[in-house]
Amino acid sequence: MGPLRAWFGPSREEVWRQLSTEIEGRYVEGGFLKTDKVEVEHGPWIVTLDTYTVSTGKATIIYTRIRAPYVNPDSFRFTIYRKGLFSDIGKLLGMQDIEIGDPEFDEAFIIKGNDSMKVRTFFSDPKLRELFAAQPQMLLEVKDDERWFGRKFPEGVDELSFQVVGVIRDVERLRRLFALFAEALDQLCRIGSAYEQAPGFTL
Repeated sequence: MGPLRAWFGPSREEVWRQLSTEIEGRYVEGGFLKTDKVEVEHGPWIVTLDTYTVSTGKATIIYTRIRAPYVNPDSFRFTIYRKGLFSDIGKLLGMQDIEIGDPEFDEAFIIKGNDSMKVRTFFSDPKLRELFAAQPQMLLEVKDDERWFGRKFPEGVDELSFQVVGVIRDVERLRRLFALFAEALDQLCRIGSAYEQAPGFTL
């Protein structure tokens, strides 16, 4: 083992290649202006893991993200993230926080959505709540496009999107994130907020 690997652990490429093998995905090497990624098929959907970089002028921040476009027939959207200082301030300023009736889960997460009844139905799946609770940091949301310099989605197509600061090089955590996406997409179908068909859109 070389000294750098001993200090910093395995590289992102090593970890992500291992992950893609374990979960029967595809490791896709990046090219000009594109980063490497892992793609996994779940039913008609393709779940994609990659990174992207944001420059603030003074610093460059790398994010790990996982995305899956899907057909959203009723435009149901939600955002969920772990509570913290800024989320508590947001609540005091009137930010909507939907509680689902699980005291431990409600204490740990902020959930916003455009249909409170459907949010509660979506999070009624105990397996889904368990997968969310296993993530130490997270922001997961349904988006209708990729905003700013991203791509616009076709009519009726939204994106399930997770992001976190830094590069995730923990195989077990990544495996659980892909399991979370699979369960979330299946649950969206069960509650009538996704169609089990290919979105006709690739990332």
